[in-house]
Amino acid sequence: MEELAAARDAHRKAGGVSRGRRGLLIVNTGNGKGKTTAALGLMLRAHGRGLRVRMFQFLKHESAKFGEHRTLDVLGLPYEGLGDGFTWRSKDLENSAAMAAHGWSLARAAIESGEHDLIVLDEFTYALKYGWVPWPEVEAVLRARDPRLHVVVTGRDALPELIALADTVSEIQPVKHAYEAGIGAQTGIEY
Repeated sequence: MEELAAARDAHRKAGGVSRGRRGLLIVNTGNGKGKTTAALGLMLRAHGRGLRVRMFQFLKHESAKFGEHRTLDVLGLPYEGLGDGFTWRSKDLENSAAMAAHGWSLARAAIESGEHDLIVLDEFTYALKYGWVPWPEVEAVLRARDPRLHVVVTGRDALPELIALADTVSEIQPVKHAYEAGIGAQTGIEY
């Protein structure tokens, strides 16, 4: 842990960001599989370098125990389930919207706290797309964040404004998927 802390402290230079390095806004979007998986990979990489990480999941509920949650628990990495499941299955969209707004308030506080080096806003594009969280507010928070803080946003249908603001955007598109062949979701692969 001392080695990880030293690596983290070396990453956070006292004089600010140097050598062209700064916190990135990364967007993983598109209709293909792997957006959250890529964000989790970044979390693990950052943690391995001593950076302080946190994930907010805007669709998964707080008691979910998918494979990534079990691993994050073992590693002691913080995450929060803030949603009530997939929006297209919601029986109460008003509640879904309220949960997204509350989740954003928690994520915003974390972004503004200065306590993290990388924050993942998983499936956050839906909260923006449906207007549950106002884009101008999100934009202002992202622009005002600590210049060393990396933020990763995942989900389909990223707003054009988010894409324009981002430093890196990956659009993941399906070429072929097992679902098309009638193969269901696999434990350890999809959840």
